[in-house]
Amino acid sequence: MTHDTGHDLRSSYARPATPADRLIDPFLSFMRIEAASGIMLLACTVLALCAANSPLAPAWHAFWQHPFAMGPEGYELRKPLILWVNDGLMAIFFFLVGLEIKREMLAGELATPAQALPPVLAAAGGMAAPALVYLAFNLGHPSGITQGWAVPMATDIAFALGVLSLAGDRVPLSVKVFLTALAIADDIGAVLAIALFYTADISLVALGIGFAALAVAALGNGLGVVRTLFYVLAGAVTWVAFLKSGVHATVAGVLLAFCIPARARATPGDLVSAGRRLLGTLENGKADAHLLADGHRHAAVEAMETAARHAATPLRRLEHALAPWVAWGIMPVFALANAGVSINADLLGGLGNPVTMGVAAGLFFGKQLGVLAAVWLPVKLGLARLPRDMTWRHVYGIALLAGIGFTMALFVAQLAYADARTLDYAKVGILAASLVAGICGWLVLRTAPPPADRSDQPGPQGARTL
Repeated sequence: MTHDTGHDLRSSYARPATPADRLIDPFLSFMRIEAASGIMLLACTVLALCAANSPLAPAWHAFWQHPFAMGPEGYELRKPLILWVNDGLMAIFFFLVGLEIKREMLAGELATPAQALPPVLAAAGGMAAPALVYLAFNLGHPSGITQGWAVPMATDIAFALGVLSLAGDRVPLSVKVFLTALAIADDIGAVLAIALFYTADISLVALGIGFAALAVAALGNGLGVVRTLFYVLAGAVTWVAFLKSGVHATVAGVLLAFCIPARARATPGDLVSAGRRLLGTLENGKADAHLLADGHRHAAVEAMETAARHAATPLRRLEHALAPWVAWGIMPVFALANAGVSINADLLGGLGNPVTMGVAAGLFFGKQLGVLAAVWLPVKLGLARLPRDMTWRHVYGIALLAGIGFTMALFVAQLAYADARTLDYAKVGILAASLVAGICGWLVLRTAPPPADRSDQPGPQGARTL
């Protein structure tokens, strides 16, 4: 998930630190480091691998397969815990991905064709080449194996940006912006692949109910409804309907995100006017009086809070609220549930399996080939140019980091392979390629010469609303 740049603004008016603040501030500071969520994800991956290869392995796997029911009796949804993670929690992950995609398309790095073209081309090449590499290893094998062509397509943005941040100030801001935009465009392709190619038999009735709920959410957006509860209810109906329809439930998360309003109820000017009036009320009271003893000043504070909430867009507010839960809760739980591969002699003896080779080669070599070719060709033809301060060494580092396919690759693998052993082969390929790609990408970027000029701060040229 993209990094929150608003912390400095919020901390500029924070109250003095208390002893409790001084105790927990080191942990909060760690959580704000871009590499931190990637470190957490890596730690959970290692924990899952250790548990799956220890005497606790049977209990570990049984825990994730334990059935869990939710809902009223007779209408409850009953699924193993791992499916609640993959179909339920990951729908929230995809909802956040959808919010980020919408924001980038309206006011970010995908807002104009000039901004979007280079990273979108890089993402397209970085999806096509890995899929072709995978098929080259697996053509002629059973269809259940060739179905995994989309596994090496997507980039894990949390890990990739985490490794990028470890390269320090040798990496200009334009490289981070390019990698973020590439990963966002990459996510769009992965979502489309899931929606179009990884669905079961479709129930048109359930699908119709799901799209009707989405239409209600979109209508609420058009009518200016900004209450979060309205979209939560519409989203819950959409999720259940998609779950029952055969289209993967996580697609509902992305579609619902595009129904969230991107415009605020009040303008910044309205907030300034209200703030000045309410600050006058606060200044007219006794400076040392407790707010509980001064109803007018307390009401002014509450009105300022309401005015600030109305001036914030629901889309950005939801994105900000969900990001820490996804980074520190959902993604680590997903890693714990899905990364536990029992590495035994049989699995090690099958490292030459076409699935393992296809996934690993697709992520490591296919990503490099696809991203580099998709960037080099339009630049060579004069149709595009590299962003300021970005060199071809940086492009190569980005191409390597794009081979970190952890979260999305594991998720697609769960959908692609019905056979547990084949799924384990794919997981080994994902983990091995992601580890090598991350190390190589860090080495390439860490040894790049520092940019001569760090003054440019690329940003959006304008914003649209929806």
